[in-house]
Amino acid sequence: MKIKQLDIEGFRSLRQVSWLPGDLNVIIGPNGTGKSNLLRFMELISISAQGRLGKYIQSLGGMDPIVWDGVANTIKFSMKTTPEGGELGPEHYELELARLGSGSSYKVEREILINSLKLRKKLEKKPFKFLERFSKTAVIFDEKEHTFTTPEEFVSDEESLLSLASGPFINNHFIPPFQRELASIAVYHDLHTNKDASIRQSAITHTEKRVDPDGQNLISVLHTLYTGDRNFKKDINSAMEAAFGDDFEELVFPPASDQRIQLRIRWRSLKREQSAADLSDGTLRFLFLLTVLASPTPAPIIAIDEPETGLHPSMLPLVAEYAVDASTRSQVILTTHSPQFLDAFVSTKPTTTIVQWQRGETTLKTLDGKELDYWLKEYSLGALFKSGELEQVG
Repeated sequence: MKIKQLDIEGFRSLRQVSWLPGDLNVIIGPNGTGKSNLLRFMELISISAQGRLGKYIQSLGGMDPIVWDGVANTIKFSMKTTPEGGELGPEHYELELARLGSGSSYKVEREILINSLKLRKKLEKKPFKFLERFSKTAVIFDEKEHTFTTPEEFVSDEESLLSLASGPFINNHFIPPFQRELASIAVYHDLHTNKDASIRQSAITHTEKRVDPDGQNLISVLHTLYTGDRNFKKDINSAMEAAFGDDFEELVFPPASDQRIQLRIRWRSLKREQSAADLSDGTLRFLFLLTVLASPTPAPIIAIDEPETGLHPSMLPLVAEYAVDASTRSQVILTTHSPQFLDAFVSTKPTTTIVQWQRGETTLKTLDGKELDYWLKEYSLGALFKSGELEQVG
């Protein structure tokens, strides 16, 4: 799955925005303009497909602090994606959350999942519906567009119909894959690397191939992939050698206790291996980024908030290189306000979106076209950003 267009209304500073991302995206702008809010909304989309929306919004304090300016009556989005499961699969999804009064409660007011591609219109002159909902009235369609009306007592006010309609008893093989892809969107921000963080502790040995949004299962994922996938191990070793030189030898995972393992780095100049508890924040963050971006089975959409945080500038070209490679397998979205990180994209030009704060709301402007190409003949992307010229392009 890749997002082709995302329209958002009423969420935090995103009063009304429309975004057309590419395969590899960088979102740039000063602090406080709303870059992170776009990633937070993608997290909300993923959680809505998982069936955890009620608890998630409750954890944010309810609707009042997350609607635009505290006064918006609804939060809604419309997204167009690549069709899931073939050209007649779902590719257009809309969800609307209606605030109840002026408080923090809400209900799902409207939801629809369709295929609206021109091919389908030519065949039947109307979009093919997979599910449709208005408040408690919910209808699921089978693959011949026969309807199944869901009893109201099984329809949750706070959870999406998509999250409820993905079970094994639904007679439509298109809906579950779309739900799984949406639920698998991985948004990474606020990686905790303090001395008591789980990322520094020993981990129970079990197979995990994807880093959780909080990054705290990194050791389990690294152990699974580094010891079980030769190409992944080669990629990690190459990046670590490029960052730390010939002194880096390999990662090792000795047992810590019954059913638990440690992460250690073996250096050629040291007799004793260095444990995760003793690694610098930057080294842990670097390993985290490498694992996310080099994964052989990545999330369909990977979004990382300010990947340059805590890294030495010499590491940024490596992160950029791995992000470019990851964008051939996933849609990659990176927020940044680092000119050095932007300059690290040398041979590949990412889809670049400028985020600005205007009259109390976030605006998005995606740069493309001949004017940007003209500027990039003389200046790097980072130099344009630092000079302020990017805001005048496009």
